[in-house]
Amino acid sequence: MKSRHLAQGSLVLVLGGCSPSFDQGGRGTERAEAPVPEAVIQIAAPYQDLATARLRTEDGCYWYLHSGPVETTLLPLRTVEGRPICTASSPAVSG
Repeated sequence: MKSRHLAQGSLVLVLGGCSPSFDQGGRGTERAEAPVPEAVIQIAAPYQDLATARLRTEDGCYWYLHSGPVETTLLPLRTVEGRPICTASSPAVSG
């Protein structure tokens, strides 16, 4: 009986360690990013969550968290025309 409770407790701890940590807004806990500039807000398509948008240094483009029915995932922030919004020095714009 004691080993059964120990096994169940261990299972809870192991599975709990696999989940990402989230803050109260549902976003993964990362360092705070600078707010999205007003110029980016003006050209962004309206269906995107600008409150979660941030500039990624890896590609120089803005990304936002899309909360779908099954999962939450990062998607590139796009203009109304569907083009990704990137900084002028990013490889996506210059290449």
